[in-house]
Amino acid sequence: MKDTILCNLFWTKQNVAEEISQEGYTDGTVASMRELNLWFEKNKRSFPWRDDPTPYKVWISEVMLQQTRATAVVPYFERWISRFPDVKALAIAPLELVMKMWEGLGYYSRARNLHKGAQLIVGEFGGEIPKTRYELESIPGLGPYTASAILSFGHKRRAAAIDGNVTRVLARYLRLEENVAKASAKRKIQEAADALLDLEEPWVTVEALIELGATLCTVKPRCESCPLENSCLGKEIAPSLPVKNPPAAITRINRAVLLIEMGSKMLLKKGDKGKIMADLYEFPYFEMGRAVWSWGKVRKTIRTTFQMDVRFVEQLQGVFHSFTRFQAALTPFRLALDVEKEVEGYLWVEKTALSSLPFSSGHRRLLSILTRCA
Repeated sequence: MKDTILCNLFWTKQNVAEEISQEGYTDGTVASMRELNLWFEKNKRSFPWRDDPTPYKVWISEVMLQQTRATAVVPYFERWISRFPDVKALAIAPLELVMKMWEGLGYYSRARNLHKGAQLIVGEFGGEIPKTRYELESIPGLGPYTASAILSFGHKRRAAAIDGNVTRVLARYLRLEENVAKASAKRKIQEAADALLDLEEPWVTVEALIELGATLCTVKPRCESCPLENSCLGKEIAPSLPVKNPPAAITRINRAVLLIEMGSKMLLKKGDKGKIMADLYEFPYFEMGRAVWSWGKVRKTIRTTFQMDVRFVEQLQGVFHSFTRFQAALTPFRLALDVEKEVEGYLWVEKTALSSLPFSSGHRRLLSILTRCA
């Protein structure tokens, strides 16, 4: 028997006086959720992770979908599943290959955690993705939302996965006018989501809520097309909900990037463990402050920093690159060195091998520009 949390939580608000059924739902709630599920079945977008949603595919897709639009994830997901079709294939793969397959998605700690997680699953759980929340959340990088998604979509268990889309939908549906970052608001949203789950196929309702938030109940809501319009308490003020903290300030950085060629090789640095760009390759660079430096100033800095004398070839087209809370302006200088010189912390790599290495997104774009100019 479910408790009557819906009554206490939101059905007493706005003079809504429907009676709670003996299962803990109002007739209006049940009808609304049925409308939502019907809408979802008719309008859901087609994605490869929705075909045969195994726990492994759910895990990979949900991690990829963090910070990345679903349409952008599709080609990455398909390549990943083709290369690593199951947990064991991922566990035995070299980390550098895993990072290469993730290249372009950003937030590379996700790829490292997937690799560590796969190895833990093989070692501790015999290659089978766990079916309990406690065990799932013991996996590196796998938090409450992803655990709920795996339980719901992969294992067909009753678990409400609360992501940003569901938070937005329910904050409006409940007319929740408190900051959703607060523990009390999170608890109300979680309890509401749990109570709204359809008894027969809860995973359908969970995915329907996510889809609604991604397509109609967006930052600019299309309430007139929403299947929950008639029962939504916050539709009149929907654009102002949910109440959130202001976004973090963007830090802008300006870098000179050194594309140093020595015959058939180029100078690279591999990101240090524990750093944002750990395990990724980048060209040497240094900060320029607010202004783009002249070649003379760049050359002087290279002599001081690397103790080498390079020849200027050309200045290439710059790129802007955003990562975490940073926006970087990258100004590339194509340079040549006549005699190979060992540089501590850096390595010389054959140009023919560059395409197989995992680069940070901004430096991958610079490599593409260099390749076109060569």
